[in-house]
Amino acid sequence: MSDRASGTGEGTRAVRAGLPEPVKNEPTLPGPAFAAHFHLPGEVEGPNTYGRDTNPTWTLLESAIGELEAPGQDGVETLVFASGMAAVSAALFSQLRAGDTVVLPEDGYQVLPLVRAQLKAYGVQVRTAATGGDAQLDVLDGARLLWIESPSNPGLDVCDIRRLVEAAHARGALVAVDNTLATPLGQRPLELGADFSVASGTKQLTGHGDVLLGYVSGRAGEAMDAVRRWRKIVGAIPGPMEAWLAHRSIATLQLRVDRQNATALVLAEALRKRSEITGLRYPGLPDDPSHEVASRQMRRYGCVVSFTLPTRARADRFLDALRLVDDATSFGGVRSTAERRRRWGGDDVPEGFIRFSVGAEDPEDLVADVLRALDESAD
Repeated sequence: MSDRASGTGEGTRAVRAGLPEPVKNEPTLPGPAFAAHFHLPGEVEGPNTYGRDTNPTWTLLESAIGELEAPGQDGVETLVFASGMAAVSAALFSQLRAGDTVVLPEDGYQVLPLVRAQLKAYGVQVRTAATGGDAQLDVLDGARLLWIESPSNPGLDVCDIRRLVEAAHARGALVAVDNTLATPLGQRPLELGADFSVASGTKQLTGHGDVLLGYVSGRAGEAMDAVRRWRKIVGAIPGPMEAWLAHRSIATLQLRVDRQNATALVLAEALRKRSEITGLRYPGLPDDPSHEVASRQMRRYGCVVSFTLPTRARADRFLDALRLVDDATSFGGVRSTAERRRRWGGDDVPEGFIRFSVGAEDPEDLVADVLRALDESAD
């Protein structure tokens, strides 16, 4: 990789991350390598042998993500996957065996209960505790792996990652942090001591709502070797086009993150003034319960704001009245989205709970649209 990507600024790093050495008359970012196999005469050697193991388009993307997750650190590997859940599954199932104990957040991503059921079916003991208040500390004894999701999705609680990592390591446990909501520009779990940083690249990392992707970053060694082996066995690999689109999108990550995070704070401040809203959460608000600990470990607070409207009907009317915001799941895209999370059935939230993902629209336009929708949806 080119040493020209060594600038210290996050914007510089994002636009140059993972680029190959420049070659005259060649593109700065090579196009996707569509290949199931590669020329391989004689002995098996070299970087590319078979399409389930490696692909040059993945390699550039993995290098780019690694430069963001652990800038300036040697010995960090990144592996990309077909989706965020493929990455989550790889980190969990590659490290756990029958008889092991894992600690999961009880308020995490709504697919985690399915993961919990599958782990139990494989003979893994599962304990859960809330993200807020570092409650997972109380159930760490004897665990093989601690899974942290901070900020949590969709409740936006935050835990003290460094404190939990130190406690887990003292007990001989590995630690994985789901860094999806924060992105590497908001939080670097490996710098906070975690063994793995895991994320869905589907969300703000790529930011355009057109790619399913996941990744696991960690220090080279047995643990990451096991993750790589799991990917090979399961075959949960991204397509080269998806990998190329993701790498292209990372170039604008800092621009998108800064705009979306700034607007999220403006929106949260506007929502504070609305009497019909309860349970407003955004870690960037000075009076948010998570603000103090978030400020110690995060550089940006994310693009998601959550709040609750009085009833399911009011929430549905609010979503229908929005003009600049799509009623859709996922988050982190350049176009704002919002949804009533209870409709999926997996989140322990009120019927009127809204997860709002702030996009890159002009702040004044977005806030005006939200306030108008609140007014129009009133009883």
